[in-house]
Amino acid sequence: MNIALVIPNNAVEGEKSFYDYSFYKKFLFSKKYFSYLLAAPTLASLTPAKHKVRIFDENIEEIDYDWPADLVGITARTMFAPRAYEIAAAYREQGVKTVIGGIHPSMLPEEAMERCDAVVVGEAEGLWEGLLRDAEAGKMKRIYRSGGASDLTASPPPSRDALTRGKYFVDLLQTTKGCPFDCEFCSVSAFDGQRLRSKTVEQVVEEVKGIRGSSNLYKKKSIFFVDDNIIANRKYARELFRALKPYNLNWSCQGSINVSRDDELLALMKEAGCGAILVGLESISERNLAAMGKKVNLKHDYLDAIGKIQSHGIMVHGSFVLGYDFDTPASFDELVAFIDEAGLLMPLINVLTPFPGTRLYERLEKEGRILHRDWSRYDGTKVVFQPARLSVEELQAGFRKVMREVYSFDAIYRKLDAMWKADFWKRSNETDPISLKYRLLFAARLCSLAPSGGREGLRFTGRVLPRVFEKRVRISTIVTLMAYNDF
Repeated sequence: MNIALVIPNNAVEGEKSFYDYSFYKKFLFSKKYFSYLLAAPTLASLTPAKHKVRIFDENIEEIDYDWPADLVGITARTMFAPRAYEIAAAYREQGVKTVIGGIHPSMLPEEAMERCDAVVVGEAEGLWEGLLRDAEAGKMKRIYRSGGASDLTASPPPSRDALTRGKYFVDLLQTTKGCPFDCEFCSVSAFDGQRLRSKTVEQVVEEVKGIRGSSNLYKKKSIFFVDDNIIANRKYARELFRALKPYNLNWSCQGSINVSRDDELLALMKEAGCGAILVGLESISERNLAAMGKKVNLKHDYLDAIGKIQSHGIMVHGSFVLGYDFDTPASFDELVAFIDEAGLLMPLINVLTPFPGTRLYERLEKEGRILHRDWSRYDGTKVVFQPARLSVEELQAGFRKVMREVYSFDAIYRKLDAMWKADFWKRSNETDPISLKYRLLFAARLCSLAPSGGREGLRFTGRVLPRVFEKRVRISTIVTLMAYNDF
């Protein structure tokens, strides 16, 4: 069979997205996208060699509906489910059988079944080959349910060669699944479970070798470990980081705040090439943290924890959600002040979103507080529920206020300047120095910012331009912050 695997577009037409990297394309004259989803290359690796597989990622290319597909597999997260359904409809009109899987259809299989020929609930490992046999025989079932958590040690590495890899800035790699925590708003524990499962360290090393060996451009690419908490199993993490050290990697990850109390582990992470860790700080309100079930955070002083992690040269990307039940109109200014005091350079800020399958969704639905189910607006930037102590308008305006203040050009420069003075990226600049050519190109592009950035943008350009040629300055960081400002 000819099998098309489709990754739906992450952007909504006419709207800017925090994730679509459109600013990079404009600023760098590049058609690259941040990264891919692992679902498609994972399915490609599970597909027997007798079938022909093509991956279409709408974020970098158009879907070739003329390619003679016999079966189409589409992965769907909640905010992109409407687009996934549109793609399925277009193929079904041509008489092509469609399968939809991923976290959204796993949580709402009845909805998904109305839009496609078959739905995969849960992980595809262990059932994909059976589905393909059924499809070949013309006996595909309406629903395929995973028999439980997959054994990661038995799974082949994702087939990244099936992707147009030169079109992405970052490669993704997963070493573990599951999260021991059970936050009310998080769908990870509902989909992957709380029991931690891991690949062997040897598997991960071989995957790293495969990534490095398949691209001559690897020196300019990074790896993001998509594990929900890469340090959840400390013994495994130590072994993994020691094994990664010889490969001179540049990587980032997600992890819990309690890593701040393990200097040995932080040192190993840095030596292995970790430059940044996304920590779910979620809220500066202890009442909110208790309500959402983020108990681990209640045991830590945020400022001390951030300071400790960053003292090892690992940047903290703290993530926050706005709109939990104890947030008030004062919460927005309080968060801005905290981010400024902590010196968080790239905080990830989202409007609280009740994704289907979470305990938050069930609670708000029971309380009659879910406003609608237009999944395209469940993107972390729009209010889709009735807050407890705020109006919908107050929460939406508060989100905009926080984003504008945290990512104003003045705020960006103030925090960048502090990090430059501390020579924060010293090791990165020694192991992966920025060439004069790229500094010159960046300076030229930066000058084009002034007409569109207004007075504040002009001031930012005037401040940054003389520093572009300092060795301690990472121009990629500046571009990322400019993209967030653009959003």
